[in-house]
Amino acid sequence: MTAAKDNPDGVVQKVRRQSGVIILDLAGDVDLHCATGLRSRLIEIMNEKPPLAVINLSRVDFMDSSGLATLIEALQLSRRFGGQLRLAGIHERVRSIFEIARLDTIFQIFNTEAEALA
Repeated sequence: MTAAKDNPDGVVQKVRRQSGVIILDLAGDVDLHCATGLRSRLIEIMNEKPPLAVINLSRVDFMDSSGLATLIEALQLSRRFGGQLRLAGIHERVRSIFEIARLDTIFQIFNTEAEALA
């Protein structure tokens, strides 16, 4: 099952389900302009209490602090019910933001979606 949502504020969100895992593909800039819509989508996903959710960031070229905060909130929600939230395909530019904020020690980050699903 696939659902896609074009956010007029910038980020494209596509949700896929695969063997009980929810995969959220993002594309565009994850910033203040799209954070509210992305937050709503992530809360919907976490309300389903998936054992594993993967956010594919391979098509995200920029992320600001509001994007980081949104992902942190989703991680906290997943931990409340014992789920896992993994990030995949982060470009070096975006990954450096995670490293500067030391969030690379908090999130499970994988080079590819396939690795995140393994």
